[in-house]
Amino acid sequence: MKQNGHGYDSPNSLPQDQLMEELQKEVQHLSDQLEMANLVFDHIQNGALVTDPNGIITSFNRPYSEFMEVDAKEFIGRYVGDVIDNTRMHIAAKTGEPEIMVPQRIKGKDLIVQRIPIKKDGKIIAVFGQIMFKDLEDVHYLAKRLELMKSKVKLYEKELVELRKTRYSLSSIRGTSDVLSQLKYEARKAAQHNLPVLITGESGTGKEVFAQAIHHASASSHHAFVRINCSAVPKDLFESELFGYEKGSFTGALAAGKPGKFELAQGGTVFLDEVGEMPLEMQPKLLQVLEEKVFERVGGTKPIKIDCRIMAATNRNLEDMLVRKLFRSDLFYRLNVVRLDIPPLRSHPEDIEPIANFLLAQMSEQFRGTSYQLTSEAMDVLVNYDWPGNVRELNNVLERTLALIEGNIVRAENLPFYLKTNRSPKSKGRSWELRGILFETEKRVLIDALAFTKNNKAKAAKLLGIDRTALYRKMARFGVSI
Repeated sequence: MKQNGHGYDSPNSLPQDQLMEELQKEVQHLSDQLEMANLVFDHIQNGALVTDPNGIITSFNRPYSEFMEVDAKEFIGRYVGDVIDNTRMHIAAKTGEPEIMVPQRIKGKDLIVQRIPIKKDGKIIAVFGQIMFKDLEDVHYLAKRLELMKSKVKLYEKELVELRKTRYSLSSIRGTSDVLSQLKYEARKAAQHNLPVLITGESGTGKEVFAQAIHHASASSHHAFVRINCSAVPKDLFESELFGYEKGSFTGALAAGKPGKFELAQGGTVFLDEVGEMPLEMQPKLLQVLEEKVFERVGGTKPIKIDCRIMAATNRNLEDMLVRKLFRSDLFYRLNVVRLDIPPLRSHPEDIEPIANFLLAQMSEQFRGTSYQLTSEAMDVLVNYDWPGNVRELNNVLERTLALIEGNIVRAENLPFYLKTNRSPKSKGRSWELRGILFETEKRVLIDALAFTKNNKAKAAKLLGIDRTALYRKMARFGVSI
């Protein structure tokens, strides 16, 4: 019907044929709605009925009639108490209070039902009743499944917490040398903000230990620390590994899609280990994410805001890679905001003893709870070895030794033979190892420059052709203090 300023036109304003057509449409619409409502009602599982406020049955669906083994038409218009055992439909109509998941015995069976008063304008006009479970065993089964699911959720939550935990803190970094003390100080300062951190050093020096320690000391320690080894990810999967993918993005993709490392680390830390091995074509994509703080999954269109700290580590000389166009300079400067250069173990041999004792204490918990000790001769062997594999090699040597010895005393003869035949320069005379010579030479030149300028750092940096930041970094690396 056409509307006028007050609602609809009066029937008299429409031609008779048009009026009949409109009424027929309205009747058909109401008929379709009623049919749909009846279909929905008949498809409510386990049986349902409706009574008026006086307890007279007005609706009785097909599953309920099948359960009662009667024709639904026989019950319509009858008082509910006369046909349903132990019913409280009429009581729910009087109290106006719903009765949810309550037991009721019908036809010798214990059921779980619900009774819900239906109100209009504050007045009860009907009561809806439904069988929720036809057998109490179903409830017990559901309760058991629910309890099992709760147990699994608790287990998964515990595992997730363990996965998010960092194994190392600043207290895990043992050593008393000036260089390690300075590095721990810088790591503690780095933990106070959310700036990117680049950690460099030879393989095995403990770059990830420092990364985890910074995360552990930060305000984000209760969030995830997510590590990705850039040298272990296939080139064609790098983008999906970092940013995730939507379902159907490529052949072999999971049907539900997969979140990437950045999503998993929201609020926490992404640690890019071996960042120098990152494919060159992937570097601008990472740079864009770092600058814009937004990324999209592979095959996705929904932007995801990044909210995590970025830390990276490498044992390669990134400055040299910049010159050879193997690493993008803009990405390097974006990552190289806070720099930690971890020195090789041979450059601070005074830390070998406390580190070895700390590692032994950790291993004691793994090896039957035995407390292990190193003799002075064994410690002398460790201190006088060059450790090309750094702390990782020291850890491996101690693990191998403890697995083979009897008792809890580690003697010099228990240690691998090669440690005693490959002694450091201070016990074997001149070293022919170029890496060690360069290290000692650079350290000597740095000390001489500071002495020549009477410890004036600005003048020493100018004399060496480097800036003051690089000078401080080298002083920390070589353990030089003034």
